[in-house]
Formats: sequence, structure tokens, C-alpha cells
Amino acid sequence: MPTSSASTTDSARSSANGGVQSLERAFDLLERMADAGGEVGLSELSASSGLPLPTIHRLMRTLVSCGYVRQQPNRRYALGPRLIRLGESASRLLGTWARPYLARLVEETGETANMALLDGDEIVYVAQVPSKHSMRMFTEVGRRVLPHSTGVGKALLAGFPPEEVRALLARTGMPAATEKTITTPDGFLAALEDVRSQGYAIDDNEQEIGVRCLAVSVPGSPTAAAISISGPAGRVTEEATEKIVPVLQQIAGELSEALASQSPA
Repeated sequence: MPTSSASTTDSARSSANGGVQSLERAFDLLERMADAGGEVGLSELSASSGLPLPTIHRLMRTLVSCGYVRQQPNRRYALGPRLIRLGESASRLLGTWARPYLARLVEETGETANMALLDGDEIVYVAQVPSKHSMRMFTEVGRRVLPHSTGVGKALLAGFPPEEVRALLARTGMPAATEKTITTPDGFLAALEDVRSQGYAIDDNEQEIGVRCLAVSVPGSPTAAAISISGPAGRVTEEATEKIVPVLQQIAGELSEALASQSPA
């Protein structure tokens, strides 16, 4: 009996690694949309992916019907609202994976440890392990702050091109949380140069008077992420910084390896 044409369509065809080709293509298109800022046209997707327009149109129509993509009045396509729930769940899971590493950070430094992500133009804290000291710093999981006044914000934005940082600061503004907050784009870009040269970021009384924070990015994270310790300025001194930063960097590297093991080869 001859094979039906349906058996040779994308939906039934296996990829070289044994997966379903149409699923791989659909997720690739979603990632390309995210990289492009969340909204693209079919011709842009065809140019970047190398797929023919009829294939992209068929995949996008399916993603629209599922709510993961929506078609705009201008005929371009944008990421859809159903992705928000998946993203929130993934952020919580990322925080769960990070907790054992944050616990080690607390054991080795004695200070409160946090993990934060860059979500749009804001920093969101997704995990925390508190210090055992009676005087300690609490940042609630789920709290959102602007990046310019935080150590984690500096650690994350240090990897971005200056023009993208300036655009972000123009959108958010640079309100002063304390008298030590950096409130000019040039001042903030200079601080990011310091982060790149020294390998870590400092919030020195910039978010809250009396509190110092040290932060590093998590290299290779599937989304922009950083870990930090925070504590009273009287404990997180220059001398303490020299001991804490290597621990931060080592644990960030180990967390990066753990996250990489969760990703496909």
C-alpha cells in the first residue's frame, strides 16, 4: 500500500536527533521572535531561519491558534499571552534549582544570598536564602526593582552594548533610591566598565543606606541571571569583599554548569 502524503509532512517527520521537526522549528521561531524584541514579520523570520514562507506561515498559524503567538493589526506577529504563564513557571523553577547554590553561598560568606533575573526592563528576585545573622537583609522573592540602583542590575547590564543600556535607562528613568544612587547614564555606564574590569558589581548604599551588595552574572544562563550577597556595610567591608568575590564567582560558575546540564546538547 502506498504511503499517504500526510506521513511525509512536517508534523510527522523526525529530525536528525530523533525529535519532531515541526516542534523544533516552532520553538526556534519563538526564540527568534524573542531575540527580535517580540514582534516580527513572516519575511524577517524566513530570512533569519532559512525556512520557506509557506512553512513559517503554517507554523505561525498553529502557534496563533494555541495562544502562543498573536497576529497584530499590521499583519506582523507578536509573542502571545500564554507564554507568560510558562515564563513565570520557568522562573520559579530556575529559582528552585539555584537554592542549593545560594545556601552554600550563605554558608561560606555568612550573608544573605539572592538570585535575580532581568525581566523586561526590571530586575526580579526569584530565589533567596537568608543569613543566619540576627541583623540581615531581606529582599522578597518576586520583588521588582530598577536595575540602575542594584548590584545584580549592574552585573546583568555589564554584558549589554552601551546603546541598549542607554535605551533601557531612557525608558525606566533613574530615580534616586538613596543619595548614593547613580542617576546619570554616563555615570552608570562608567560603573559598568568597572564591573567588566573587576569581574563583579557593587551596590554601595545605592538601594538602601547601610547595605552593601556584591553580585556576579551567571554565565551561560538560559535567561540573563545574576547571584549576589547583601549585608550591613559594617560586615561587607573592602576586606570582606576580597574574600567573598571569589566564592561568588566560583558558585556562579557551578550554577552555570548545572543549568547547562538541563539544556539540550
